[in-house]
Amino acid sequence: MSTARPSIRRMLALVAGACLTMTACVTEAAARPQAEPRPPVVKLDSGRIRGTDDGTVRMYSGIRFAQPPVGELRWKEPVRVVPWRGVADATKPGRPCTQLEKGKQVGGEDCLFLDVTAPAKPSRERLPVMVWLHGGGFLDGSGSMYGARRMADQGDVIVVRPNYRLGAFGYLALPGLPGSGTFGMADQLEALKWVRRNAAAFGGDPGNVTLFGQSAGGISTCALLTSPATRGLVDKAVMQSGTCTLNWPAGIYIPVPDMGPLSVSPSLKSSQEAGLTAAGQLGCAAGKELDCLRAKPVSELLKVNESFGSNLAHGTPLLPLEPGRALRTGKFLRVPVIIGATRSESTGYVAGAAQAGFPVTAENYPRLMKDAFGEQAGKVLREYPLTDFTSPGQAWATVSSDRGWSCPTLEGDEAMAARTTVYAYEFADAKAPNLFGTPSDFPLGAQHASDLPYLFDLDGKPWDGLTSAQWRLAGQMIGYWTSFAHTGKPRAAGAPAWRAFTPSGQAALSLKPAGQGGIGPVDLGDEHRCAFWRGLAG
Repeated sequence: MSTARPSIRRMLALVAGACLTMTACVTEAAARPQAEPRPPVVKLDSGRIRGTDDGTVRMYSGIRFAQPPVGELRWKEPVRVVPWRGVADATKPGRPCTQLEKGKQVGGEDCLFLDVTAPAKPSRERLPVMVWLHGGGFLDGSGSMYGARRMADQGDVIVVRPNYRLGAFGYLALPGLPGSGTFGMADQLEALKWVRRNAAAFGGDPGNVTLFGQSAGGISTCALLTSPATRGLVDKAVMQSGTCTLNWPAGIYIPVPDMGPLSVSPSLKSSQEAGLTAAGQLGCAAGKELDCLRAKPVSELLKVNESFGSNLAHGTPLLPLEPGRALRTGKFLRVPVIIGATRSESTGYVAGAAQAGFPVTAENYPRLMKDAFGEQAGKVLREYPLTDFTSPGQAWATVSSDRGWSCPTLEGDEAMAARTTVYAYEFADAKAPNLFGTPSDFPLGAQHASDLPYLFDLDGKPWDGLTSAQWRLAGQMIGYWTSFAHTGKPRAAGAPAWRAFTPSGQAALSLKPAGQGGIGPVDLGDEHRCAFWRGLAG
């Protein structure tokens, strides 16, 4: 048998599949269709699922994490999902939880699904897991609305986005009903338990979980930190435009007549009263409310759904203390946290109220002050005179932002910083996107939710119209958020160091593009006149 080695030309032919010159090999390889990544299959504790892999990220959508809360399971705490056989499809988002969109029903009760996005490239180490709780006033939204491709790829993290029951389906309370006022929170906890059991299947570290959320999701994140049931499930947290200390006097949140005061968590008794009132409105007899409501179709329950937009009840097994009080007394999970808000939280609400027929004018500005602040109205008028603003709407939006959002958020910073590590920020891009397209006679600036396109691809698409400077800011924000998930310390390439907030030092970062001064320190108390508001409360 000959032992002569094959020629280089022959070796090339063997390797390249019979092309006979180097040029031919290169040309043929370029023309040959590239094999797409194989659909990834993951084994969960409940069964196998198949997602998608686009070469940058692996995505698994519509994963059921609890049994459908329908029939007798309506208004019961979530029940662990039943295992399945075979390979379940995880390439399409699951149904959103029941909600109204422009007066029409969207989603349904069978909605306890979550989505997972992970980097496609393999990692030798377990990656941090970030669990996102969506906003929407506890009335709308879904996890699948928030595309996490950029976050997972750039930050080398696994991002999980669960749904949770909303409105009447998530926060109904009735006397004698176990779980009253906290069914949505129980769903969030069930998702966190699912993450602990299944994170490793995606390459994640079940011992490094960051819970983060915005608006109702931020409030939920904060409330969960005060719940005994969260222990062992969360290692870090980020609260965006939502913390336990938020509260709004009557009429200040939105300048609408008869708008009562709001807090992040009413008492169980108050929530039960709201539930009984709603049952009565739907014709349910006294003492028969639960059976009556369970028999109602979704369309009937949606008639009273708006009554449950701020009904996360305390004085319950999951939420024993009012969350703000829990923060002030140190009865919360002491993990590192990032807390912040947008600079002009209320501008969009005030502009939207004007479009709905409730504008702020020079004539009604004093009356709005009187309705909100009573005998203190004169002091607030002198602190926020109309002559300091471009329009009455901008004046009221500034009052509402300072009193209802920024200063209560700062109070939360101080309460938590007394007992754990806090990083405080303010999103302050004056030219941030107008997400809702609300017309306005004054600049909307960094309104509520305008930070979201910097972190997520909303409805799966990058936001059109961001400038190169804004995209750079987006990358820096993702860098801060994801490095915090990795190490508990927010850092970003090419961005300033972020010092921890202390009650005495009160270091905070203002997040804005380079053309507006870039990322830098900000005195939140001075910018939002918090000393004035403290004095008014005292």
